[in-house]
Amino acid sequence: MTGMTHAMLKGANVPLDATAVRAVLRWTPGPGIPDVDASALLVGPDGLVRSDEDFVFYNQVRHPSGLVRKLSMKRVAEGLTDTVVADLSSLDASVDRIVIAASLDDDAITEGATCQDVRDLRILLYDATVAGGEPLAAFDVRPDTGEETAIICGEVYRRGEGWKFRAVGQGYPSGLIGLATQFGISVDESEAAQGTRPHVPVPARSPDAATRAAAPTVSPGSPAASPGAPPMPATTPPSAPPGPPSYGYPQPAPAVPQAPPAYGYPQSASTQPAYGYPQPAAAAAHAPDPNFRLPPMGPQFIRG
Repeated sequence: MTGMTHAMLKGANVPLDATAVRAVLRWTPGPGIPDVDASALLVGPDGLVRSDEDFVFYNQVRHPSGLVRKLSMKRVAEGLTDTVVADLSSLDASVDRIVIAASLDDDAITEGATCQDVRDLRILLYDATVAGGEPLAAFDVRPDTGEETAIICGEVYRRGEGWKFRAVGQGYPSGLIGLATQFGISVDESEAAQGTRPHVPVPARSPDAATRAAAPTVSPGSPAASPGAPPMPATTPPSAPPGPPSYGYPQPAPAVPQAPPAYGYPQSASTQPAYGYPQPAAAAAHAPDPNFRLPPMGPQFIRG
């Protein structure tokens, strides 16, 4: 492919013989024309980054492996450039592709600019081992809707034992934050809410973990799980909710209806006290009334 530049259409791909590549974003600057930042994401076969360290951008310009890095913005005869360099031959086998993206800065987005306002944006892919060579591939990046503030320009991906380049041109109206989170990058919620550019990403707890940490643990047999249940055994931790009130007071849940006791006679053990007799607590507190007499038996008690 040396000495030959492939003019790419959206969705097209070409094989690469190079063991290292240089992806250059180039555009024409001018008054009122926003600049773009180049970034790269090292993505696995599942379409997600392995960790936040796989995001190479203006705030993290070098991958920990040293195999992918972002260069400084540079002025050339044709305009301005922002570049990402990748050593393909030494990349870990778990890296399936490198996504190359362009995004607008915060000031431009605040002023209402989109990728459509960037003049002559294109991506040029070079063999990084050849100095001064012609581009291997070139793709003119054109937004689809006019609302994009970040856009995937292209990707270098594995194919068998080699690598290929694909022209992508997929835009995101949510900027670099929306693009990065699409590939599994953790972004601070306050930054996402404000729409600002992400800082150096740090591992974040998943929403499920945060929810579990905030919610109290309720065991199946606890009073919190079953309102009106009997008090917990003595092994219940002191912080557990208090059990139901003592005997003789209304319970949170209505008691199961029972047949009324026989008139004038105490009943066997029951959850309800016998008619006409004091509660156990009251009996312990007051002496029996010596003048208490049973009412006379009615005819229903006379044997015939």
